[in-house]
Amino acid sequence: MADAIYSIDFTVLEFIHEHLSCGFMDVLMKIFTYAGNGGAVWIALTLILLFTKKHRRLGIAMAIGLVSCLVIGNLLMKNLIARDRPFIARPEILLAISPPSGYSFPSGHSFSSFVSAAILARYSSKAAAVAIPAAVLIAFSRLYFSVHFPTDVLCGTALGIITGLVVYRLVMTNQNNVTLENK
Repeated sequence: MADAIYSIDFTVLEFIHEHLSCGFMDVLMKIFTYAGNGGAVWIALTLILLFTKKHRRLGIAMAIGLVSCLVIGNLLMKNLIARDRPFIARPEILLAISPPSGYSFPSGHSFSSFVSAAILARYSSKAAAVAIPAAVLIAFSRLYFSVHFPTDVLCGTALGIITGLVVYRLVMTNQNNVTLENK
């Protein structure tokens, strides 16, 4: 089963490399992959939200979501599963970005992006219109540069959405069970 998954993963990465790689995409994907490094764009947004009275509770939800990503994804799952990255498994893969350290599964960029996008999407359809495409592009950038397998990104995405929805419900619901939404 693991061999079949690796085969599909590498087939997808090869397709992306063969059919989508070009100078413009290299620049565009670098912007998104760097924005997602360490959850940077999401942490910056969280800090802004935390310092605004109107959106402080949303900032708290984002902070809890991002800390959950760190604990669940980076500290627990990556170390328990210990999956090598694609460029480690196949050293012939040449990287256009600096090689990230640590294990591959799940994708931290995808996890943090989708936990943030899920929380923002539940809060506001306007925020969703920006956060979801940004999360998709950040996650895709990890495939584009062959630093994650598709299954890493899919798992990170699923974990992010689930965690985001749970955190949103726990934090953004007041004592009377009324959801605070800004649709």
